[in-house]
Amino acid sequence: MTSQSIVSEFYLTVLPVINVSTGAAEQILTLTADRNTARKFFPDEVDLYVDSFKKRMKHFVGGHVTAYILSKENAVGGLLIVKVTQHVE
Repeated sequence: MTSQSIVSEFYLTVLPVINVSTGAAEQILTLTADRNTARKFFPDEVDLYVDSFKKRMKHFVGGHVTAYILSKENAVGGLLIVKVTQHVE
């Protein structure tokens, strides 16, 4: 049996969520495969979101998923997006 490595690219997105039953509101981090829907971060806030995701990456690594690599990329107007590369074997 040969080992096959798969690399997938995602982009960090922040979504507001409102619980219609309680009215509670919060933000969630999620990944999208489309760069066009990536959240554009201001330079002074991007590290907060990157650090939040990194602290929880251990919950997503395991089984065939071996790693997540985060990298910041320039977007228009001096904003940044975060590319998340997932490695699966």
